[in-house]
Amino acid sequence: MPQENLLAEVKDHVGVLTFNRPEKGNSLTPEMLIRVHTTLEEWAKGSDVRCVLFTGGQGKSFCSGYDISAIPTSVSKEEESLLKENNPVELAFRTIKNFPYPTLAAWNGYCFGAALNLSVCCDMRVSVDDTKFGMPPAKLGVVYHAEGLQQFVEALGMSVTRELFMTAATYRALEAKEMGVVSRLYPREIFHGEVAKLAQSIAGNAPIALKNNKAVLNMLAGGVVLTSEEKALAEQLQAEGFASEDLKEGQAAFLEKRKPVFKGR
Repeated sequence: MPQENLLAEVKDHVGVLTFNRPEKGNSLTPEMLIRVHTTLEEWAKGSDVRCVLFTGGQGKSFCSGYDISAIPTSVSKEEESLLKENNPVELAFRTIKNFPYPTLAAWNGYCFGAALNLSVCCDMRVSVDDTKFGMPPAKLGVVYHAEGLQQFVEALGMSVTRELFMTAATYRALEAKEMGVVSRLYPREIFHGEVAKLAQSIAGNAPIALKNNKAVLNMLAGGVVLTSEEKALAEQLQAEGFASEDLKEGQAAFLEKRKPVFKGR
C-alpha cells in the first residue's frame, strides 16, 4: 500500500492519522485498516501520544466507508499474517476502542458506513457544520456484524443505533449534534484550527488520569455483552444476509444509482 493513503504524524503528544485517498472519498482499504492497527499498537507502547486524532484532511470527505473493491497489493509478512487471521475492519476498530489514551474523530466532511463505525469507536466525535453522514447497510441488504452493532450501542445508545440502522438514511450535521453522534459543530473556515486546539487541550492533561479514566470508562461501557450462544446466532444471521438475493440487489442498485427492489429472500 502506498504510505500516502494513510498519513501518520506525532506532534506535541497528538498522533494524527489522516485518510488520504481523496479520489476515492478517503474510503478505507484492508491495508489502511491494518496500518491503523499497527500504528496505534506502536504508539500504545509509549506515552508520547496522549491523544489520537482521525481526520480526512482538507477535502470534503472524512471517509466514505469501506472500499469493498480494494485488494491488498503490497503488505509486509506481518501485515499479511494479520489479514489472514483477522477481519481488518474489526481488528482496527477494536484497537481504536482499546487505545489507552483518548481518541477523537474529526469529520471534515462526509462520514458513511465503516467510517461511522470507526468514529463511534473513538472517545469523541466533532464535525464541520455542513457535512452528511449515515449507515447504509439496510439499503444494501447487509446484516451488520454483532461487534459493530455493539460498538454503536455503547457509544450512542440503543435508540439512536436502531434509527441509524433501520432508516439507513442520510443525515445532516445538525442532526448529528441533536442525536448525540457528535458533540461539537464548527464552521468550515475555523474547523481545523478548533480541532487542533481541542486535541492539544486533551493531550495537555495528566497522562495517568487520561489513561486510567479511559480504562474505567471502557469497563463501564461494556454492559452490552453477548453470550457465546447469542454471538453464534448473530453470526448465523449475518451469514444469512450475505447469502441473500437482497444483498445482490442492494449492491446492484447502489452501483446503478437506482432504488432497490427487495424481495425478502
